[in-house]
Amino acid sequence: MSEISRYQLLEKIVVESMSSDGRAVARYGDMVIFIPFAAPGDIIDLKVTSRRKNYLEGVIAGFHHYSEDRTEPVCPHFGTCGGCTWQYMKYERQLACKQEIIGDVIKRIGKIDDVPVSPILESPEPYYYRNKLEYTFSSNRWLSEDEINSGLPVDRTHALGFHKPGFFDRVIDIKECHLQPEPTNAIRNAVRDYALKKNLSFYNIKNHTGYLRNLIVRNTTDGQAMVIVVFSSDERKQAAGLLDFIKSGFPAVTSLYYVINGKKNDSISDLAPVLWYGNEHLVSEIDGFRFRVGPNSFYQTNSRQAARLYETIRTLASLSGNEVVYDLYTGTGTIACFIAAKAKRVIGLEYVGAAVEDATANAKSNGIENVSFHTGDIKQLLGEGMFRKEGSPDVIITDPPRSGMHADVTGEILAAGPSRIVYVSCNASTQARDINILHEKYEVKHIRPVDMFPQTPHIENIVLLTRR
Repeated sequence: MSEISRYQLLEKIVVESMSSDGRAVARYGDMVIFIPFAAPGDIIDLKVTSRRKNYLEGVIAGFHHYSEDRTEPVCPHFGTCGGCTWQYMKYERQLACKQEIIGDVIKRIGKIDDVPVSPILESPEPYYYRNKLEYTFSSNRWLSEDEINSGLPVDRTHALGFHKPGFFDRVIDIKECHLQPEPTNAIRNAVRDYALKKNLSFYNIKNHTGYLRNLIVRNTTDGQAMVIVVFSSDERKQAAGLLDFIKSGFPAVTSLYYVINGKKNDSISDLAPVLWYGNEHLVSEIDGFRFRVGPNSFYQTNSRQAARLYETIRTLASLSGNEVVYDLYTGTGTIACFIAAKAKRVIGLEYVGAAVEDATANAKSNGIENVSFHTGDIKQLLGEGMFRKEGSPDVIITDPPRSGMHADVTGEILAAGPSRIVYVSCNASTQARDINILHEKYEVKHIRPVDMFPQTPHIENIVLLTRR
């Protein structure tokens, strides 16, 4: 095969599959090609945009055949906003691709090739499933090609929406999003209109100027909503006007907060939200359990699918009522509360103090007495000292962040030797890496992907390991 150059046109390329990063996969000779917005079954011409040592990257230059798995995206921002990159594929095909990806990653990184992947659990709602979205105010709006080519005057200095992928300082002005149910679109658009009418300045992340920084909307399945407005400085009169406008205009908002963030980054986890109006927390119900959700709470973003996720975890844990269960990275204690009735004791470990406060309150509000929660670095909490205090684990459930478990944590798990480990992860690659380490003493018995994030390549996956 002759040397392939950048910008070279390759004709009649057959798209074969999807990769874990969301791009399609094709081949040209012995080279793998990654292509955004292509679907398995497409036959395309593509332009090479990058040549790496072992693979190529390209973009679609034309179609010879459209895959039967294609569908029309519902969102007007598709292709510009990076939030729902799989909208162009039918939901059934998305599910099939995710299951294939899990099988490939577990085999390639985890070195497990003798355990079939169980059918993926589809989401009850392929759209409007999220219970939280965060929007950014920006004085540097991203313009689409259509807007640039229209010749019409366009507001370039006010945007309220999502960051353009790859551009930390550019924000796409979102008019309509299909990820979160109303009133999120209505709130966002009304807040933008109010801010423009009152000449409130939008934040510039480069210059660190401007007043309005972020708008966060949380909701529950029974129609409650929480709104958090983030300002760059404490301008009480301006803040009061906007907050009272939200309060009076949206009866569904049962909890209204503001945060003053004068830092040079958007993180507010270390800042104290101030309650302006309503309840301190939302109350979300899952399968008869009531969980409180505060402005900084970690909570599964797909509430209805979370119930199926937790039920699967509980089933795989195979609890008889006599087990001591450790729930690592417990967050607000949702899994711990969900399984407590089937266990002797549940010990939740979490490094975020505010989350443990929520977890303790959640257990109390649900009348659960056989759980306890501890705050600190998991790799320091887990060990003989904890086991002497709370008992050695019969079962460990772990749901770490995307980076997976620290090597010290996997080491402590191997030393503790629980009979079963239920490993939940939103990053199959780090999960597979950790499973490969645990495989020294544990066998993989069950693999079950769960689609928590339709229209995206993200996958939640549950793996059951049993001690050899």
